[in-house]
Amino acid sequence: LPSVSGHLDPCSHQRVLMKTGLILLIIGHLNFITSALVHGTVLRFVVSPRDAISLQYTVTNAASVISALLTISCGAAALMLSRYLAPTTLKWVVFTLSTSSSLGCLSCLLGLAISIGLTLGSQGRALLAPCTVTDVTVAPLSRDCPFDPTRVYSSTLSLWAISLLLSSMEIIFSIRCLLLTLDLLRL
Repeated sequence: LPSVSGHLDPCSHQRVLMKTGLILLIIGHLNFITSALVHGTVLRFVVSPRDAISLQYTVTNAASVISALLTISCGAAALMLSRYLAPTTLKWVVFTLSTSSSLGCLSCLLGLAISIGLTLGSQGRALLAPCTVTDVTVAPLSRDCPFDPTRVYSSTLSLWAISLLLSSMEIIFSIRCLLLTLDLLRL
C-alpha cells in the first residue's frame, strides 16, 4: 500500500516482489518448454541456411529461448530481492534483468508475429520444404519426409500463438518488476 511519499512500504514490496518473481518463473519455464517443443517437432527439420524464412524461424525461436531464460533469471532474482531488500547490488541486478527481460520479450514478440505472418502468407510452404512428396496425405507413409507433415502447420501455429501470449505476459510482469525495483532504488 502506498505511503504518504507514494512509495510502497517494505512489507508490501516483499509480497509483491515474491508474487511477481513466482509468476515470472512460471511463465518463463512455460515459454522455454514451448520453444523447445517448436524446435524439437518442427524447426530441427526445417532449418536451411539458404532459406530466409526458415532462418527467420530459427532466429525467432532462439530469441524466444533467450527471453525465457532472462525471464526465469529475473524471477529468481526478484524472489531473492523479496527476501533480502537491503542489498543495493541485488536491486541493480533485478533492475538490469527486468529491463533485459522486457526488451528480449519484446523482440521475441515481434519475431513471433513476423513468423506467424510469414507462415500464414506462404500457407506453410517453408515448414513443408523438407518433404519432397507432393501429396501430403501419403507423406507419413513415405520416407521422403523426416516428420509427419499432416499436423505441422497447425501445431506450429498453435505453439507460436501460445508463445506469443506467454511473451506478452512476460513483458507485463517484467515491466512490473522493473517498476518495483525503480521504486526500491528511489529512481
